[in-house]
Amino acid sequence: MSTGRPRATSRDTIAEAASELFLEQGYAQTTVADITQRAGVSRSSFFNYFSSKADVLWAGLDARIETLTDRLSGGASVSESLQVLGDAFAPDSLALALVHAEAMGLGDELVREAGVRRSRIASAVAARLRLDGAAAISAEVAGAAHAGAVLAAIEAWARAGAGQAPLGPLLDEALDAAASTLP
Repeated sequence: MSTGRPRATSRDTIAEAASELFLEQGYAQTTVADITQRAGVSRSSFFNYFSSKADVLWAGLDARIETLTDRLSGGASVSESLQVLGDAFAPDSLALALVHAEAMGLGDELVREAGVRRSRIASAVAARLRLDGAAAISAEVAGAAHAGAVLAAIEAWARAGAGQAPLGPLLDEALDAAASTLP
């Protein structure tokens, strides 16, 4: 019988090692080889969990976006699905990166990668709204507004001290701001 803290998964170990290295030497200067060496895993283990070092930062949100897309394509409402996206949101590599973007040298990379996630959320929301009968342009605008609200709430949550309070209230506030775009 083991006692104490449960052993971290390789995925968690890799994410922690990457975050440490990004803080120590910067994102651009950190290689996948550096990360695997620090984490004590093989290169193939890294790529079993992540397709790139950018994915280390975004993996948690990416999984939530996939769930969001599945829910929306399965007929769930936009507002309910976006609320579920924020449930039990916990501090991770993304929260650390948002707070320490300058120290990690993530400026352009963070903006570019956030745009990819914003686009994925916007597309999923717009597709659901079009299925519900919204005009294409209205669906696209509402999708973009809601995606922007999600990313804005996550950034505000991280900067306010990720884990100090739940994401839900900030997400509610941001989604309320975007609600006027719903057709």
